Amino acid sequence: MLHAVLKATAVAALVLAGGVAARAATAWDVSVPWPATEFHTVNAERFAKAVGEATKGQVTLTIHPGGSLGIRANESLRAVEDGAVPMAEVAGFLNVGDVPILGLEAIPFLVKDYAELRRLHSLLRPIWEAELAKRNQKILYVVPWPSQNFFTRTPIAKVADMKGVRMRTYDANTTAMVQRLGMVPLQLGNAEVVAALATGKVDAAMTAGSTAAAQKYWEFLKYGFNTNHLWASNLMTVNLDSWKTLSPQQQAAIEAVAAGLEPDFWTVSEGEHTKRMAELQAHGMTVGPIPPELRKALEDATADMTADFIRKVGGPSADVIAAFKK
Repeated sequence: MLHAVLKATAVAALVLAGGVAARAATAWDVSVPWPATEFHTVNAERFAKAVGEATKGQVTLTIHPGGSLGIRANESLRAVEDGAVPMAEVAGFLNVGDVPILGLEAIPFLVKDYAELRRLHSLLRPIWEAELAKRNQKILYVVPWPSQNFFTRTPIAKVADMKGVRMRTYDANTTAMVQRLGMVPLQLGNAEVVAALATGKVDAAMTAGSTAAAQKYWEFLKYGFNTNHLWASNLMTVNLDSWKTLSPQQQAAIEAVAAGLEPDFWTVSEGEHTKRMAELQAHGMTVGPIPPELRKALEDATADMTADFIRKVGGPSADVIAAFKK
C-alpha cells in the first residue's frame, strides 16, 4: 500500500513540476456518505493526502464522512452535477435513477468474483465515463464493495424460512429479488439501516461485511450468510466546472494519483470480506456460506433479471453483457 502511494505521488509530482507557474491554491470539500471507519472513506482520506502532496499543497481535499454535508448517498450524483459540492463519492447502485446503466454490475449472479468484475469494468468504464460527463462530472477512480451477504436475526436454511422476513434492500433489482423469495423489502440508504434495525422496522439487511462491522450489526442480528448475489461499486467524481478551474498540470497530477491508487484500493476491498466477517464472528455472530438450497432458490428467482435489465435500460447494456459473457 505504501509503495502504491509513494509511486502515485512521485509520478504526479513529476507531472506537476514540469508545468507552468502554479495557480492560486484550491480547496474542495468532498462528500462521502459512509462513516469515517468504512474502508471507502479511509481510501478517500488516502487519496486526499496523496493529492495534497502531489500538487504541493495547490489542491486541498477535505473529506466529509457520514453525509455530514447533508448530501445523502442517493443524492451524490446530482449534488456533483449541480455543483452543490465539487467532489463526492457516488454509490453507483444507489444512483441508478439518474444513470440506470450504473446498475448493470448489480444484476443478480452476473459476476462471480473480482477477476470477472475487472473484466466487466473494462467494458463498462468508458460507458460510465461518457454518461457521467453528460451529468457534468468526471470519474477519478472506481472501487467495488466486497462480497455481499444476508444478515438476519434468525437462522435461514431453506426458502420457507425467508417468508415474511423484513429485508433491507438497495434498489429496484434487490427489491424484486427478495419479493420473489417471499420477503418484505424496505429500500434504505446505508445511514438509515441501524435505526431501522434498532426499532424493529427491518429484521434483516443485505450488505457487505465491511458495512456490517462498521455499523456493529452484532448488536441487532445474529447470523450472516455469504450470498455474493450482486456487485456494487463507488465512483469518486468531480464536478467538471470545478475541474476546469485547475491547471492542466494540476489535473494531470490528480489523475496520476487516482490511477496509481485505484489498484491498491481494489486490493483493500478484496481483503475486507474475510477480515470483517471474522470480526463479526468474534463479536458472537454466526457467519458462513449460504445453504445450497437457498442459493439455488436465489438463482432461480432472479434468472430472468438480466433480460429485464436489458429491456428496461436499453442502450449499450445488451452489447456489454454479451461481450462479458463471451
